[in-house]
Formats: sequence, C-alpha cells, structure tokens
Amino acid sequence: RRSSTTHRGQLRCSVDHVPEERLVNEGNPTPSGEPGAVQVLHVDGATHVVLSGEVDSDLGRDLQQAAADAAVAGLPVVVDTRRVTFMDSAGLAFIARLCGRGQERVTLLVASQTVLFLLEVTGMKDAVDIVDVRTEGDAATLQG
Repeated sequence: RRSSTTHRGQLRCSVDHVPEERLVNEGNPTPSGEPGAVQVLHVDGATHVVLSGEVDSDLGRDLQQAAADAAVAGLPVVVDTRRVTFMDSAGLAFIARLCGRGQERVTLLVASQTVLFLLEVTGMKDAVDIVDVRTEGDAATLQG
C-alpha cells in the first residue's frame, strides 16, 4: 500500500461561467477555505485518488502527479470527491486526464450536488461511472 498526500495554501480560483454559490457544498452557504489535498492509495487492485477541500489550479502539480501515479500503476481508478468543498476547471481537467488513459472507465464517488452539477454542465458525466453516496446505504451507480 503506497500513499502520497499534498496540501496547498489558502488561495482560491473560481470558474467564471458557474455562479460561486453553485460551487460550494449544499448546506454550506460560503466557501470553507479548506486547503485542497490529493491522496493516492493503491488498495485492493485499484488506484484510489482522494480529493478534499478546494480542488483548483493551486493543486495543479499535485493533480498531474496523481494522474501520472495512476497511469504507472495501470489499475482501475476510483476518485473519491466526497470531501471536496470547491472544484474548478483544474479538477475537471484532472478527471478528464484520467479518462483519457484509454483503460477502464474511471469511477467517481460523489456526495455533493456541486460535483454532479459540474460534471453535468461540462458533459463529463457521460465519461465516468458515478457512485452517488449522498445517502448512506442507498448508494446508486449512475453510468454515463
């Protein structure tokens, strides 16, 4: 089991065409300002990429390294977005990079309407398998 974790500063970026209130988790009226983090784990025959906090351009190098780690491992990829408080085009580009590997479809664990909205508005929802984990015990797999 190998893991790597990175954290970054408090700077934020935003997506111009999406209102900021749609980019924060529901029930949280203002952005949390939580630093973003990327953790890569190789567990049970899959590469798990855990994203948390603000996933934006400040995490660019860390996201590139995580994508490279996943490519080298050559395993199915699961991206856990349950702890994401903000995501912009850098996070979406990371997911697209993983999808472009040409191997198995990427699976996203999603607990936020925000992340689902971003996937829908960009058309990326069809490129990944989504496991909606918003309600415990009631997870449904939504395939694009």
